[in-house]
Amino acid sequence: MPFALYPLPMSTFALPIDPPLFAAFILAASAVVVSPGPDTIVILRHALNSGLRTGLVSVAGVQAGLGVHTILAALGLSVVIVSSPLLFQAIAVAGALYLGWLGVQGFRAPLLALDGEPGRAASSMAAWRHGFFSNLLNPKVILLYLALLPSFVAPQLGSAEIQLAILGLTIIAINIVWQGFLVAAAGHMRRWLQSEAVQRNVSRITGAILIAFAIAMLWNNLVE
Repeated sequence: MPFALYPLPMSTFALPIDPPLFAAFILAASAVVVSPGPDTIVILRHALNSGLRTGLVSVAGVQAGLGVHTILAALGLSVVIVSSPLLFQAIAVAGALYLGWLGVQGFRAPLLALDGEPGRAASSMAAWRHGFFSNLLNPKVILLYLALLPSFVAPQLGSAEIQLAILGLTIIAINIVWQGFLVAAAGHMRRWLQSEAVQRNVSRITGAILIAFAIAMLWNNLVE
């Protein structure tokens, strides 16, 4: 009996997500990702201090944090977290304190390790950890997932969990492209950061920005 190939229906290969909605989501998510935030500051600091490789490791840490948020969103746990004011406030305060600690380190940091001197550059583990916790403990990321993702889910097409997972992975992909570009650009800028004054100003400015983020987060969650 001759072997015959029968075409499979197109629906077999169709993504369980609405294409126009998906295109709109990519535009909206790209606008959010390009906007500077705490993750951007942490990544640029490591890229400037320790070079391309360490900068990319911090990018990987951020994506790991986003991966956790994606899993939580797909399982519906993000809604539970936000619906519990006490738990959400605890996460917000923990994230603010962590960002504040990172900011203070900017005023205490040694000169940038431009020549790869032993003990001057941040370790890969520290860079990954800073990127991971900067993202994981930022309650605004949880709100982003809650506010942005559900608006682009079409329940009539199938599992909402699968659609949320696809959208979350799309955010990670956009982040990798954008933040990878930032790290590459920072690596080129690093060649010109030979001045001691410039080096100290870079650490202090990024530190001040992180402290400002921390204060704003504490104010929003403990005062207002």
